[in-house]
Amino acid sequence: MENNKCSVFWFRRDLRVHDNTGLHAALKSGNKVVPIFIFDTQITEKLPKDDARISFIYDSLKAIHEEFQTTGGGLKIYQGNPLDVWKQLLAEYDVAQVYTNRDYEPYATERDDAIATLLATKKIPFHTFKDQVIFEKKEVVKKDGTPYTVFTPFKNQWLKQFSPQEALKVQPSKELLDALLPRNVEFPPMAHLGFVRSSIAVKPVAFNHLEDYDAIRDFPWMDKTSYVSPHLRFGTISVRAMVSLALKTNATYLSELIWREFFMQILFNFPQVEKRCFKSKYERVAWRNNEEEFEHWCNGTTGYPIVDAGMRELNATGYMHNRVRMITASFLCKHLLIDWRWGEAYFASKLLDYDLSANNGNWQWAASTGCDAVPYFRIFNPTEQVKKFDKQRAYIKKWVPDVEELTYPQPIVDHKFARERALKTYKDVQ
Repeated sequence: MENNKCSVFWFRRDLRVHDNTGLHAALKSGNKVVPIFIFDTQITEKLPKDDARISFIYDSLKAIHEEFQTTGGGLKIYQGNPLDVWKQLLAEYDVAQVYTNRDYEPYATERDDAIATLLATKKIPFHTFKDQVIFEKKEVVKKDGTPYTVFTPFKNQWLKQFSPQEALKVQPSKELLDALLPRNVEFPPMAHLGFVRSSIAVKPVAFNHLEDYDAIRDFPWMDKTSYVSPHLRFGTISVRAMVSLALKTNATYLSELIWREFFMQILFNFPQVEKRCFKSKYERVAWRNNEEEFEHWCNGTTGYPIVDAGMRELNATGYMHNRVRMITASFLCKHLLIDWRWGEAYFASKLLDYDLSANNGNWQWAASTGCDAVPYFRIFNPTEQVKKFDKQRAYIKKWVPDVEELTYPQPIVDHKFARERALKTYKDVQ
């Protein structure tokens, strides 16, 4: 065990050095700081070894390590069950305090409670900070103290409470970074961790179209989205930076950032939504759950070009345009009457920006089972969606090059028939 007491900073969903609230606090603690990251095997063992998100995390961590090296420090990488890793850390270092940024998902809160309990047995303070949101937990609530379950009132209150102070960035100075330990630590090769580099890459952020976001956001053929969502998910960019930018550029883009926080507080305050319908009556929906039809949806062979384009884009790149996410989700739940949880799990396995709260919230929105969801009788017509948002079929032709071939499948189900079937099925539980 090293002689001098140190603070430990634990990176999780905040993979950056600058504007990192918990890291900044740790560097100001007065102790030398050991920054760590844990590849949680309870998560990674459920993923393919070449999962694109692991490659992105690995590269982001390596960039942090290299930045720390400029002041003589380094980032220590661990792998295993976090509780076991922390027992190892406490044997390895004389830990005075632990710092980290808060995570709000059910698994994360259980994990952190277990770590806090372990640290408490050693009388080590566990300092956690708000970093991945502007407002957290129960900070934006109704007058009676209960959480909002409808977006617009939540947004209005969010905007009312917001002040520029909320988006102030923290920048650690070089002098603070001099406090970093350990010295001369080596960053492990990816193969040593059991991972294989993915052929799918996370795209860099593109902010050059934000001023026109509200006018162009629904047109997948334009390919002018910001691609910021994986960076927000893993914290390579801070939410404060994004909110500050949105305030200067586009109110609709700001609304999307507020939607993100709305779904986060829904998951925090109603953790049952992870596995259950927010509106409990919809647990009685008689899902068909046809496995063959689900495979056609997954593979992009439903015979509906806009649905197939979205699924093929997802499978090939880990991305899917937001308008198309709504169309594909509606199609699965309403046209095929397949449980939203099947679609949610498939998106979770593929999306580079997968975030439990947003994925769950948006799937329950599409399935009409969630809070502030689309009414059950609103069923997207995929053909009409093409006319509105991909009129020249540019997006479709890009991702479904066989759309004009004789080999392209016939529609898996007739729209009019599927719509009437869905209406009847949903009416039965009203």
